[in-house]
Amino acid sequence: MKNLRKMFNLTVLTLGAVTYLVSTTDIAAQGRNCAPRDVVLAQLATKYGETRQSIGLGSNNAVVEVFASDETGTWSITVTAPGGLTCLVASGRAFEEVADMVPTKDSDT
Repeated sequence: MKNLRKMFNLTVLTLGAVTYLVSTTDIAAQGRNCAPRDVVLAQLATKYGETRQSIGLGSNNAVVEVFASDETGTWSITVTAPGGLTCLVASGRAFEEVADMVPTKDSDT
């Protein structure tokens, strides 16, 4: 159930972000908020206390990850291209996990 919740969060937060980067090459992405993955993750951890909350595979084998901090409430979405370049595509405040249930076919909701 926890994995389903995290995948739901990932889907909601990244719908626009994935579309934004899936067609971007490493060269074109270098002008954006991009750096090697270890550099981006170190910044998210040290500056904001964020850890990975969910992960998924987007188009063109791009890895989409959601990072967040329970203490600060900040969140970030990154996309890592197959070439290894990681780009910060969205960030914000007031992150919280939700446990929405998916309605079944027999449900009234």
